[in-house]
Amino acid sequence: MNATEQTANRMPSQCKRVVVKVGTSTLTHPTGRMNLQRFHNLVRVLADLHNAGKELILVSSGAVGLGIGKLGLRERPTATPQKQACAAVGQCELMYLYDRQFGNYSVTVAQILLTKAVLNSDGGVNAGNCMAQLVEMGVIPIVNENDTVAIDELELEIGENDSLAAIVAKLVHADLLVLMSDIDGLYSADPHKDENAELIPVVEQIDEKIEKIAGGAGTPNGTGGMATKISAAKIATDAGIDMVILNGDRPEHLYDLFADAPIGTRFIAKKG
Repeated sequence: MNATEQTANRMPSQCKRVVVKVGTSTLTHPTGRMNLQRFHNLVRVLADLHNAGKELILVSSGAVGLGIGKLGLRERPTATPQKQACAAVGQCELMYLYDRQFGNYSVTVAQILLTKAVLNSDGGVNAGNCMAQLVEMGVIPIVNENDTVAIDELELEIGENDSLAAIVAKLVHADLLVLMSDIDGLYSADPHKDENAELIPVVEQIDEKIEKIAGGAGTPNGTGGMATKISAAKIATDAGIDMVILNGDRPEHLYDLFADAPIGTRFIAKKG
């Protein structure tokens, strides 16, 4: 019996507790300003899934990108203090928008800002317990790395929110992790450079071949890339959690996912 057959009784439609990660490229225009249509659609879809009984935890990038836009900067800063300043301004804007939009659907949200130091200590367990309690109270926790004090992500060319989402999924004992990206899933080669690249629908094992496929950083206003998504997949699948990469250009793709339609790339969890 292969891994796909072993997990046939846990298709996305049957997953209750789900961590959804959205990146800067999904939330913003190339200018750094919020893509309001996509943002509104994302909140509407998540609120609808919440109403349908899904227990959702949202890991949201976008603070630095929004800060860049709100401060009127023409390009992403290179100095860490400037990035921290953008994160501080942008995080306020990000949570204001989420709170207002989810409030339109009578859904309560909470802000959770984490650091690696917290996650690597007993604080990680405490954070997981808090998020689980919020979910049980009908709240959608919105998680981000605290970029004003945790500078690891800001100083790297590739970000850590993909891995952060996987760690959060592990802490809250999620059934599924969904990474919404600017690409349809994992391809056999870079589809921007190779017209013969093919979408890989299912990954049953993350081996050397899969790791070599992973590229570098993503869009100019974002920091993630396929490499961080593969790292996230390792964390999630090792913890017994399936992971899916799908395109965030249409948040309605989440409906397709939870209808068990063949969409994106699904990484099959390891079985203990």
